[in-house]
Amino acid sequence: MSTTRTTTGRTTGTTAGRATGRTIRTRGGLSLRVDPRAALVVLLLLVTAAAVAVALIGTGDFPIAPADVLRTLAGGGTPAQEFIVEDLRLPRVLVGLLAGVCLGLAGAVFQSVSRNPLGSPDVIGFGQGSAAGALVVIVLFHGSPFAVAGGAVAGGVATGLAVYLLAWKKGIHGYRLVLVGIGAAAVLTGVRDYLMTKADLVDATRSMVWMVGSLNGRDWDQVWPLLGAAAVLFPVVLGRGRALRMLEMGDDAAYALGVRAERTRLVVMGAAVLLTAAATAAAGPVSFVALAAPQVARRLTRAAGPNLLAAACTGAVLLLGADWASQRLFGADQLPVGALTGMLGGCYLLWLLFTERRAGRV
Repeated sequence: MSTTRTTTGRTTGTTAGRATGRTIRTRGGLSLRVDPRAALVVLLLLVTAAAVAVALIGTGDFPIAPADVLRTLAGGGTPAQEFIVEDLRLPRVLVGLLAGVCLGLAGAVFQSVSRNPLGSPDVIGFGQGSAAGALVVIVLFHGSPFAVAGGAVAGGVATGLAVYLLAWKKGIHGYRLVLVGIGAAAVLTGVRDYLMTKADLVDATRSMVWMVGSLNGRDWDQVWPLLGAAAVLFPVVLGRGRALRMLEMGDDAAYALGVRAERTRLVVMGAAVLLTAAATAAAGPVSFVALAAPQVARRLTRAAGPNLLAAACTGAVLLLGADWASQRLFGADQLPVGALTGMLGGCYLLWLLFTERRAGRV
């Protein structure tokens, strides 16, 4: 078995040496390799996300039993239960579910492209770009919630384009992408702080609430755009999962296997930036979900490659679980979910840096 050492010092096996699972062949000549452990992990994560979603819908000032939640979703609840579940809590849970999936998938893409566990949208500036774009709309133009969401998407896309161009030098190198992104995050944080000093009391309060990252008050107006973005961008990313796995072995090996490396990077990074911007526009800059989800998924599946589907499901479980925990521990709407993920994610980042240093990779 041959191996290739990545830029982070992690030894990654070739496809022939590390491939596991069973190959399913169709009558049309197509084949699909399935890793039983990874498939089981994804199934368990989906079940966990569904269970947490039901528990979260039933949590609040008016608690509802899980059986009543399911009956209401099936159309058999009382009028009061239907109003609470379908109009108040279900949109919030769906925004959390979709935002977690988008962030988990985007984090897996960036960590795979950069071949670095720190290559996360909220570390390399894309989350800060979306936040800066939203603050420009709030502070300078006093925009509506819809305009704020548009500003977040525009800020994220502009940041992604700037980081890509600044990191380009005969291709994209993982460390260069991370370093440029960290610099962009620092600049955008300064821009955000400057805008806060120029805001009046009302806009400053509104900005602070938005920047923490929260699912409070989310309704169907946030669900449908986020669902549309996920429906368009998910197939784009998942369809290039094999190419991303080849890229982790290096550009030369990827080219030898028929993968157009730079084009693949451009497409998946563009899709990941849009996923991050859409999630930020809907839920605010929720921290560290994109960083932690791919790493947790990799440890659960024990499989090589970006683990895109597992990372997406892990992101949903992490975000919904954090929202459920914040409500159970601190009461409904008392602690925004972004504050809890930030505290837990900061501890996880310190642990990750410690383990990477002990392994000699940083």
